[in-house]
Amino acid sequence: MNIKNLNDMIIYPIGIQTFEHIVKGGYLYVDKTDFVYKLAHTGVYYFLSRPRRFGKSLLISTLESYFLGKRELFKGLKIDALEKDWEVYPVLHLDMNGRSYDNEEGVRRQLNQHLEAWEDIYGDKYKDREPEERFTQIIQLAYKQTGKPVVILIDEYDKPLVETIDNEELNEKFRNQLRAFYGVMKSQDRYIRFAMLTGVTKFSKVSVFSDLNQPKDISMRKDYQAICGITDEEIDTYCRQSVEEMAEANDTDYDDMRAQLRKRYDGYHFCKDGVGVYNPFSLLNAFDAKELKNYWFATGTPTFLTTLMRNSHLSIDALVGGYQTEDELGGKESFAQNPLSIMYQTGYLTIKEYDKRRDRLMLGFPNEEVRTGFVKALVPAYLRKRNESPVNINALLDDIYDGNAEQFMQRLQTLYANLDYSIAGDMELYFHNTLCLIFWMLGLNTHTERHTSNGRMDATVETDDHVYIFEIKLDGSVDAALKQIEEKNYAAPFAMSGKKIVKIAANFSSEKRTLEDYKIVEEKK
Repeated sequence: MNIKNLNDMIIYPIGIQTFEHIVKGGYLYVDKTDFVYKLAHTGVYYFLSRPRRFGKSLLISTLESYFLGKRELFKGLKIDALEKDWEVYPVLHLDMNGRSYDNEEGVRRQLNQHLEAWEDIYGDKYKDREPEERFTQIIQLAYKQTGKPVVILIDEYDKPLVETIDNEELNEKFRNQLRAFYGVMKSQDRYIRFAMLTGVTKFSKVSVFSDLNQPKDISMRKDYQAICGITDEEIDTYCRQSVEEMAEANDTDYDDMRAQLRKRYDGYHFCKDGVGVYNPFSLLNAFDAKELKNYWFATGTPTFLTTLMRNSHLSIDALVGGYQTEDELGGKESFAQNPLSIMYQTGYLTIKEYDKRRDRLMLGFPNEEVRTGFVKALVPAYLRKRNESPVNINALLDDIYDGNAEQFMQRLQTLYANLDYSIAGDMELYFHNTLCLIFWMLGLNTHTERHTSNGRMDATVETDDHVYIFEIKLDGSVDAALKQIEEKNYAAPFAMSGKKIVKIAANFSSEKRTLEDYKIVEEKK
């Protein structure tokens, strides 16, 4: 660990993704170099998927320094005791991050920028040919001039595809360009020592890798689960002083601060039965500011995700408790048909449990930062109003806390009467999703589609003093909904809670496109 003290203050590498810069600048560095050694000595072609701002670029930069033989940068780190040879190789580092891909020239210009830099070193005899032909010649020339096989590092290989996922024509054009370019590595295998591609998604369905030697996908490998991000063990090893300083600044102790950090930023799991991993971007920003905020989500939510959610036939409550196989999470189906896969790959969902009997993975929000941020992002996608008046969440919260079910339902009725239903497709799904979203916005102990021994409750909301049981019908009867609550004995799980139980039956009208009526029955404690 390298720490530069300025009046005993730790400097955090916020926004710095270059390994050499971090080491020479004395910034806090969580040592991942044992993974670098393992990668270099156990394979040739690799692929790693991780969410944005999770340390992929720093990993690529660390590999670059290693293969350039910069041993002095690794002094005192784990790899220093492992590596004996420190050979120097020609490195071709392609970073697809540096451009916005909003027109058809985007990919070509980004490739040209790197090709021209490499041609300045190894020769530009083929500079007037297609990018893939130039790439081929650069690999061969680098090998011939140095006598060493080439190392190819491609960071955010999929950025052009992610940015154009809702533009089928441009996405197809970029896909073909990248497939041809990346596919060069297959024919040049004899000249390549090591190659690694990182990205957010694995576009296996769109065949970006079809012309490339199939890389070893370590995205869901247990032995590589902590290659990016920060674990609990690493916090105690490298960040103890940071936690202590943050605890002092927030008038609490070490253990409580750790618990708060864990709830807000931990919880990413990249394999079944894996360890929890913290979002490094959020964690380091929290240490630096000594304040718990939603740092990662504040950097922006891809609009295509909320569009994909709204246009898909996915129930919102499937985001918590939805099951997927490992192949499905790898993106082998189209994202339109299976939006859960891209939501997992982009970090908005993670693996919560593993069902060994069915060999399925249960998904959910990794932590409080993502849950609250994503709910806020979904609000304008689902709860678009005909006027500009905002949804009064505080008033809804007050009603729930105060046990004022009648006023809560009146507010809901007013809200639904003012929604813009032009964005709705399947009305039943739309009503279900918007109601789930409203419950989630409350930030309380909320469960949707809750299973009991006699059935499945549409929704429950719990406070310190109340339990609200909701049964929702579409073009039905509130009397039938109340009867279902009674006959299925939905209140039984809460009988010993000591809380007042409030049963609420509601009926939505697809014709009137609103919450038509409701009935409330309150039981005494």
